[in-house]
Amino acid sequence: MNGIRTERKCIEILRLLKEHPEPMGAKRLSELMAEHGFVLSDRAVQYYLRSLDEMGFTEKIGNRGRVLTPGGVAEIENALVGERIGFVISKLERLAVRTTFDPLSGTGDVAYNLSIVPDTEVDRVRKAFDAVITAGCGFFDAYGIADNDPRIPPGHTGFITVCSVTMDGVFQRQGIPVEMKYGGRIAIKKHEQPRFLDLIAYRGTSIDPLQLFIAAGLTAVHAYVTTGDGVTLANIRQVPLPAEDKVREIVQAMRSVGFVFPLATGEKIFNLLRDPHRLSIASYSGMNLIAHAAEEGCTIKTEIGAGNIPFSRVT
Repeated sequence: MNGIRTERKCIEILRLLKEHPEPMGAKRLSELMAEHGFVLSDRAVQYYLRSLDEMGFTEKIGNRGRVLTPGGVAEIENALVGERIGFVISKLERLAVRTTFDPLSGTGDVAYNLSIVPDTEVDRVRKAFDAVITAGCGFFDAYGIADNDPRIPPGHTGFITVCSVTMDGVFQRQGIPVEMKYGGRIAIKKHEQPRFLDLIAYRGTSIDPLQLFIAAGLTAVHAYVTTGDGVTLANIRQVPLPAEDKVREIVQAMRSVGFVFPLATGEKIFNLLRDPHRLSIASYSGMNLIAHAAEEGCTIKTEIGAGNIPFSRVT
């Protein structure tokens, strides 16, 4: 690739085109790259795109923008895995910083996930989402519909679900340092204490752990919403132990406006090791809605941490 393997800007362009299969122009790429810390003008992005065209990794589709070629797909899948380690947590941390939600007033911006489904699947997806909300194993008790979003192709509908990184943003605005530790699967059975089956550290992965569990078919959300026994998705965060009382105040305020968490808080939760200096917070993930839809056979594609949006858009 004549040096481009070490050129992070080009890697980022290829990665964005891989995540967004519809043709994308320089303006939209410039906006997305800015969200990820690469501030480039439209003209600069055009320069990199022309180079990628010449190398055979991208191609122009009329006036609609660029897409990856098969060679581009292979290149980004092989390019510097080490460059992508930690990308997921970095993206979520940026969204947390941009979260301005105030649980006391119920105003401000929350972080959200964007799920895109064919129009023919909308009713099935709604039914799957509603079942999770009724069972109380989501992160928030409502979802919204995305309007006029350029990421949604014709013949498709966008669903907005609140991302749990919203919690991180609220804690940070209250002066509480918080660390997203793990994404995991948690087994829940009636009359038994829940237990984590698998955990993946966010700082050591190049793919979101919860998307990985969903893609691998390792959830049993449908079983949980229908019988009360199943395997759902959850996140674990940690904050300094002295912040416990403040955390409980914030949790109560967030519950009052529709948030479902937490599953548990404490120095030791479920089958995890005790940490005498940190308070662990386990919460259901909003990705349980998406997992249930996938289990039901719905065609659904989700971008975790798609951006920030006014809280009123999902209530």
